[in-house]
Amino acid sequence: MSNPVHFQARGRTVVGCTLLVMALGASVTACSGGDDHPLSAAPYDAAGQISFNGPTDAGKKADPDKPLEVVAEGAGGRITDVTAVDATGRYVAGELSADGSRWHSTSPLAANARYTVRVSTEDGDGAPGRKVLTLETGRPSAKKTLDVALGPKAGAYGVGQPLTAELSQPVRDPAQRAIVERGLKVESTPAVEGAWHWVDDKKLHYRPRDYWPSHATVQVRSALDGIKIGDRMWGGAAKSLRITTDDRVVAVTDAASHTLTLFKEGQEVRQIPVTTGKPGFETRNGVKVVLGKEPFVRMRSSTVGIAEGSSESYDLPVYFATRVTWSGEYVHAAPWSVGSQGSANVSHGCVGMSTANAEWFFGAVQEGDLVEVVNSGGETMEAFGNGFGDWNLDWAKWRTGSALTGGTGTAGDQEAARLRPAAV
Repeated sequence: MSNPVHFQARGRTVVGCTLLVMALGASVTACSGGDDHPLSAAPYDAAGQISFNGPTDAGKKADPDKPLEVVAEGAGGRITDVTAVDATGRYVAGELSADGSRWHSTSPLAANARYTVRVSTEDGDGAPGRKVLTLETGRPSAKKTLDVALGPKAGAYGVGQPLTAELSQPVRDPAQRAIVERGLKVESTPAVEGAWHWVDDKKLHYRPRDYWPSHATVQVRSALDGIKIGDRMWGGAAKSLRITTDDRVVAVTDAASHTLTLFKEGQEVRQIPVTTGKPGFETRNGVKVVLGKEPFVRMRSSTVGIAEGSSESYDLPVYFATRVTWSGEYVHAAPWSVGSQGSANVSHGCVGMSTANAEWFFGAVQEGDLVEVVNSGGETMEAFGNGFGDWNLDWAKWRTGSALTGGTGTAGDQEAARLRPAAV
C-alpha cells in the first residue's frame, strides 16, 4: 500500500508562505486563512485526473486474473494513496510508483467479489482530489481448484499435536506457496508464535515454537475460497477445524537406564522399568507424538522386512499398544521380556513393559502426547514421513520450511521412513 503523506507538493506552498510572512511581517494565520488557498478547499472529483483499468459500468465484471491499475493523467498531478477492499473487509495489497504516476495491485483478487477502490490525488498546486470506484469480479476461468483438508479431526489432543493441511493440487512456486500460507489462518487461545512448514508440494504442517499451552483452544480455517493461487488455479472451500489441548504429558524413555518416566504438567507421575531396541534394532532417539492407541495388534516381523524363519522373526499378539511411528514403533505390553525390563535392551525397537504397566500407560496418554527417547544408539526420529517428528527440528530450521518466514519453503531434509525398528 502507498504512503498517504503529501509532503512533496505541499512543501512548495508552505515555503512560499514562509517567505511571504518574512517579507510583510504578517502573522502565520494570514498565510493560511484565505478560502482561496488550495489546501483549504474540499477534495475535488479526481475522475478526470486518473484512469482505471477495471469496468465500472453496471453489470460488467472484471477479470480476477488481471491486476487492478490506476494511472495519473495529465501534467503536474499524482496519486498519493489507493485502497481497495472487498465486501468482507479483505484489503488488496498494492504498490505505488515513486513519482505517484501509477498504482497496481500485487495480491490476487477474489472471484465473484465486489471491491471498493478509493483513490487520493493531488494536483500541481497540492490541492487534494478524491475518487471512489466500485467494481465486481466475475467467475474464474480456472480449470483447477485448490481444495484444502485440515487436520487432525476435531477433538482434544496432547500439547505436541501438529496441525496439517493437505492440498488437492501440488504447489511448487514460492510466491504461490506464500499465498496459500497467508490464507491458512491459525488462532490459538492463549496466543502462541507458530509457523507452517511445507513437508512437500501438497502437505503442510503447523506447530508453535514450543509445545502448545495446556488447555488451549486452537482454531484453523482457510480464507482461500475464490482466491487466485496461480495460473488457472483458484482456492476452493475448506471446512474449518477446532481442537483443544489437555494437560502437558511427556513420557521420557531413557534407553541407558531402561526407564520410562511420565511427567504431567512438569511433575513426575510414575517411573516404569522398560526395555528398548537391542543392537541392530535401536529405538529412535528424539521426540515422537502419540499417533493412536490399539488395545490389540498382531505384530509380525515380515511386515518390517525380517524374513520368516530367520533368527529375528516373530509373530506375536500384543496388547495395550501405543503407536508413535507409522513404521511400527510402539510402547506396549511385552510380558516375554519382563526379566530384562529395567536392566537390558532386548526388543526390536519398541519400548516394552509389563502388561500392568502397559495398561496404565495406555490409559494415561492420548493422541498428541509426547514420547521422548534419550540415550539410545538409534538415529534421531525423522521429522516427516513416519509420524510426527516435527519437534526434532529446532525453531530456526522449522521456519526455513515456510514460504513467508524463511527461504525456499521446502523440506529438503526429509527422509524416507526406516523399516526398523520392528514392531516388537
